[in-house]
Amino acid sequence: MIIEALIAFTFVAALVTFALPDEYANKAAAALSVVPVLGSLWMWAQYDATGNALLGGDIAFETTVEWLDLAGYTLSWHTGVDGISLPLFVLTTVLTTLAIVSAWTPISDRQSQFYGLMLFMEANLLGVFTALDFFVWFVFWEAVLVPMYFLIGVWGGPRRKYAAIKFFVYTNIASLVMFIGFVALVFGLGDSVSSFDLPAIAQATRAGEVGSFAGLSAGALRTAAFLAMFVGFAVKVPVAPLHTWLPDAHVEAPTPVSVMLAGVLLKMGTYALLRFNFTMLPDVATALAVPIAAIAVISVIYGALLALAQEDLKRIVAYSSVSSMGYVILGLVAYTTYGVGGATFQMVAHGLISGLMFMAVGVMYNVTHTRMVGDMSGMADRMPITSGIFVAGAFGYMGLPLMAGFAAEFFIFKGAFESTIIAGNGMALATGLAMFGIVIVAGYLLFAMQRTLFGSFRLETDYEVREAAMHDVAPLAVLLVLVIALGVAPNLFFGMIQEAVNPILGGVL
Repeated sequence: MIIEALIAFTFVAALVTFALPDEYANKAAAALSVVPVLGSLWMWAQYDATGNALLGGDIAFETTVEWLDLAGYTLSWHTGVDGISLPLFVLTTVLTTLAIVSAWTPISDRQSQFYGLMLFMEANLLGVFTALDFFVWFVFWEAVLVPMYFLIGVWGGPRRKYAAIKFFVYTNIASLVMFIGFVALVFGLGDSVSSFDLPAIAQATRAGEVGSFAGLSAGALRTAAFLAMFVGFAVKVPVAPLHTWLPDAHVEAPTPVSVMLAGVLLKMGTYALLRFNFTMLPDVATALAVPIAAIAVISVIYGALLALAQEDLKRIVAYSSVSSMGYVILGLVAYTTYGVGGATFQMVAHGLISGLMFMAVGVMYNVTHTRMVGDMSGMADRMPITSGIFVAGAFGYMGLPLMAGFAAEFFIFKGAFESTIIAGNGMALATGLAMFGIVIVAGYLLFAMQRTLFGSFRLETDYEVREAAMHDVAPLAVLLVLVIALGVAPNLFFGMIQEAVNPILGGVL
C-alpha cells in the first residue's frame, strides 16, 4: 500500500498547503514534499521485481481492488511499478521538491495556491506512473492538466492566458484522440477481456485476440488504434510538427513550472508510447518503423535548428527538449534492449538535465530580469557558481562522458545501430542523421554560453547583479550531482530498466 499512501499523502499535503497563510506555504510545501521523496527512495531500495508489469512479470508494491462494473467491464484500482515506471516515479518526487524550493524567490503572490497546485500535480503524476487500470490511469492523466493550466495561466508571463489555453486545448484534444483509439482496440478484443486492466489488455493484444470492430478488419483496427494513440501521445511528448504549444508554455510559465513541464510532464507522453503503442502493438510499430524513425530524426534535427535560431534562453532549452525527445522515439522504434532501455533511461536523464537548465536560466532571470542572450554578458564574473553549474548542465546536454546524457545517448545509439527493424542499413542511416543533432546542440549551447557568461559585463541595471541566494543555488547543485551520479553509475536505474524492457522485445523480430 506504499503507492496509495504516498499518493494520498501528497493530495492531503496539497489541501493543507492551500489552507496555510502565504508566509508559511513555501517552507511547508517543501517540507511536505520530502515525504514522497523518502518513500520513493525506499521503494527503489526495496525493489526486487523482474519482468514487465504489463506482460506477466512481477509487479512491485501491487494493489488490486475491484471498483465497479461499467457496461460489462470491471474497473479496478490496480497500481504497481516495474523497472520502467519506478525510475520515473522517483524522478517525479525529486524534481517536485527541488522545483518547490526553486520557487521561493520568483513566486511572491498567492503562494499557498501555487504550492498547493504543485503538490496536487505531483500526486496525479505519481498516479500516471503507477496506475495499471486504464480508467484509473486516464483520470490521473487528465487531472495533471488542471494544475498545469492554472500554474501557467495565473503565475505566468504577459501572454500567460494564451499559452495556458493553447497548452490545454492541444493536450486535451490529443487525449480524446488517444482515448478513442484505445477504447476501440479494447472493444475489438471482444470477450477476450472483461476489464480495462492494462496487463490483461496488453497480453490479449499481443496474443492476437483483436478482431473486427466498427467495420474495420482486425489488422485495420490495430493500425488505426496505434495511429490514434501515437498522435495523442506525440502531442504530449511533443514531436515535430506537433510541438508548437511547448515553446509558448515554457516561455510564459514561471521557472518552477517549466522545470516540471520539461522534467516530468513530457515524459508522460514517452512513457505512454512505450506502455501502449510499443508494448501492446509491436507488429504495427515494426510495420511503421520507417515513418516513426523519420519522425524521430526530424524532431532531433528540426528541434535543434529551431533552438539555434532563438535569442531567449528559455526558448533555447524548450526547443532542445523537442530534439531530446526525438532520441527517445528513435530508441523505442529500434526494438533492441539497449534501444528501448536507453530511451527509458533518456527519460530520466533528460528530466534531470532539462530541469537543471531551466532552473539555472530562472536563477539568472531572478537576478537580471532578462533571458535574452543579447542583453547579457560577463555573468560568470557576477554569478560564478550559477554560471559554473549552467556550463556543466549544458555539457551534460551535449553528452559529456560521465554524465547522464552521455549514458542515455550511448545506449540509444548502440541499440539503434544494432537494430534490424528496417531492412538494409535503414536504422544505421537514421541513427547517423540523428547523431548530427549533437553537433547542432553543441553549436547553439556553446554560442549561448559564450555570449551570456563570458566577456565584459554590460547589463545596465539599477540594482547590483550578484550571486543568487543559497536556496536558489542548492537545487541546481543537487540536480548536477544526480546527473553526474547517473552518468558514473547508470546501473542505479539501467539494470531494472533492462529487466522490464526485455519482455517487450520477445517475438518482435
